[in-house]
Amino acid sequence: MEYGLIGAKLGHSYSKVIHEMICDYDYDLCPLPTEQEAHDFMKRHDFKAINVTIPYKQLVIPYCDYVDPKAMSIHAVNTVVNRDGKLYGYNTDYAGFEYLMKSHDISAKGKTVLILGSGGTSNTTAAVCRDMGAKAVYKATRKPGHGAAGEGLISYADAKEHKEIQILINTTPLGTYPNVGQAAIDPIEFPNLEAVLDVVYNPFKTEIVLRAEELGIPAYSGFEMLVAQAVFAAEHFLSKPINHAEIGRVHAMLKKDISNVSIVGMPSAGKRSIGLRLAKKLGKRFVDTDALVEQRAGKTIPEIMQEDGEKAFRKLENRVIADVSKENRQLICTGGGCLETVGTARLLHQNGPILFIDRPIEELTVGGNYPLSTSRERLAEMEKERRPQYVGAADETIRYDTSFMEAVIDAMDAIDRWFEMTEQEA
Repeated sequence: MEYGLIGAKLGHSYSKVIHEMICDYDYDLCPLPTEQEAHDFMKRHDFKAINVTIPYKQLVIPYCDYVDPKAMSIHAVNTVVNRDGKLYGYNTDYAGFEYLMKSHDISAKGKTVLILGSGGTSNTTAAVCRDMGAKAVYKATRKPGHGAAGEGLISYADAKEHKEIQILINTTPLGTYPNVGQAAIDPIEFPNLEAVLDVVYNPFKTEIVLRAEELGIPAYSGFEMLVAQAVFAAEHFLSKPINHAEIGRVHAMLKKDISNVSIVGMPSAGKRSIGLRLAKKLGKRFVDTDALVEQRAGKTIPEIMQEDGEKAFRKLENRVIADVSKENRQLICTGGGCLETVGTARLLHQNGPILFIDRPIEELTVGGNYPLSTSRERLAEMEKERRPQYVGAADETIRYDTSFMEAVIDAMDAIDRWFEMTEQEA
C-alpha cells in the first residue's frame, strides 16, 4: 500500500473517495482489527503515507521519528508520512476542526465550551478552543476526575448544571451510524448556547444536531471537517500545498452524491412516478417505504389496515423508515400519512432534504389501494389535516399541477437549489 487509511473498523469510511477526488493517487482502506496487527503494520514501514483512525492515533506515536509539536501536545497522530524510511507524524484533525469552526464564523474566544467525551478527538477540539482563547473548557465523561490544565473533567449530570455553556461539541460516537438517534446530552439544557458541533459525519445530521436546529441554534456535523482534514493530510502526503477551495468543491460534490432525497405527499400525488424518474437522474437507489412495509408484513397495506388496524400499520411504517433513513444514496418515497407519526421528519432529515409533492386535490385518486381515501370528502379532510405536516417537514415544495415532466424538472431544480443553499451556508 502506498497511500491509505488504517483503523480497527473502516466499513463506512469515506476517506478513499475523498482522497481520490482531491489527488491523483490510489488510496486504500486497510482495516487492522487488533493492536498486534497495527503494531506489525507500523514496524514494516511499507507505505508512503497513511491516515490513522480509531483506535490507533496514540499507538502509532512511538513509531514516528518526528512528531509535530501540535500532534504531540494533543497526544494523537492521524497522519504519518514515510520520508526515506523515517516516519513523520502530524495531526490534521486539529486543522480540520479549526476549519469547521472558522468556516461557520464560530469563535471560542472568551466563551465557555463543553466537550462531550474524553478521548483523542476531545483533546483535539479542546486544543483548538484553547488556542482560540476560550474562557473555560469542560469535558463531560462517564469517568470524571481531574483533567489537564485549563480543563475540567466532569460527569454528564454535573455538565447540565453549567448553564453558562456557549459552545457544545460532541466527540463521542453516540449518534453514529447505525446507532442513530442518540445523544449524550440535550442542547436544551443550556439556555446560553450559541453553537453545536458534532465530529460525527455519518449521518449528516446527528440527533444532537437535529435537536439544536429545532431550538434555532446553529449546528454542524463533522462531514466538512472530514473533507478538510483530508485536504490537509494530502498536503503532507505530497509535500506541497493544495488549494483550500478544494474543501468546498469536494464537500459539495460528495454530499450531493451521498445524500438521500425523501418525498412526501398525499396518496396518489405522483410520489412514486416522480421519485423513480428522480432516482434515475440522480443515480440513487429508489426505495418505496410502502412496498417495504408490505414485504415485512407479508400482506398488502389494505390487509394490514383491516386485520391489524392503522396504529399497527403506523408502527411498522415508522420502523421501516427508521431503518431506511440510516442509509444513504437513496431516493425515498414515503406513504401519504407517514408524518402523522411524531419524529418521522427528523428521521428523514438525517441524511438529506425532503420534497413535498403538492398535487391539486381534484387530481387525487379515491379508494383503490388507498384504504383511508374512502370518499372525496374524506380525502379533502385528510389533505387539510396533513398539509401542515407536509409543509412543516419539507425543504422544498413541488407544485404538481402541470405535466409530469415539468414536475420532474421543478423537482430537480429544487434539489439543486437546496444543495446550493446548504453549501453557501457551509
